Amino acid sequence: MKIFVVTAFPKLVRGPLDESIIKRAVGKEIVSIKILDLRDFTNDKHKQVDDYPYGGGAGMILKPEPFFRAVEHIKAQEVLENPSVILMTPQGKSYTQDRAKSLARESDLIFLCGHYKGIDERVREYLVTEEISIGDYVLTGGELAAAVVIDSVVRLLPGAIGDFDSARSDSFENGLLDCPYYTRPESYRGMKVPQILLSGHHAEIEKWRKDKSLEHTEIRRADLLGNIVKSIDKT
Repeated sequence: MKIFVVTAFPKLVRGPLDESIIKRAVGKEIVSIKILDLRDFTNDKHKQVDDYPYGGGAGMILKPEPFFRAVEHIKAQEVLENPSVILMTPQGKSYTQDRAKSLARESDLIFLCGHYKGIDERVREYLVTEEISIGDYVLTGGELAAAVVIDSVVRLLPGAIGDFDSARSDSFENGLLDCPYYTRPESYRGMKVPQILLSGHHAEIEKWRKDKSLEHTEIRRADLLGNIVKSIDKT
């Protein structure tokens, strides 16, 4: 997979993508990640990427030219297969694990990171193929949101995680939250590991985990149970 991130603040993205599983995946050539500085695609001496909004109002708007030039540069320099051009924005469709899995099946992804008040609408209308939001709140820019999406996608690529069964049992993989887990010590400050997990009865442990997964989901995210019921009704 080839991933490109276009941003006016490269350092905001570079840190999270140079650690842990993502760093190892890049080292094993499972994925390549290139961060492009939006200011490199300006043509004035001040490398200005933003300007005041037409019609007045507070805040600054990111200009269209650098984004178009950056994407055109990527497509001219790289061999890509119909890449998705993704704008990280609170106006986008809410991100889910299912979308992470579908993105992990693509070969080329280009992330555009907004900043300041917003981005020129022509970028959204004529350049972007998809808009993604990681939640109903506003960040300083799209950089951290892009890092979140990239992390969730890269960990799903074959070979990125040593024990892929671990990823398959994560929350949301089966529509439910994951069950609780425990490790050593067996007892800590009087708090003990459930006896069933020490029993060695694998069938009973599996049943306990499924029951706890359902229980956690019912208590913390009952809306997920409603989605599962709706899905069953449709079939």
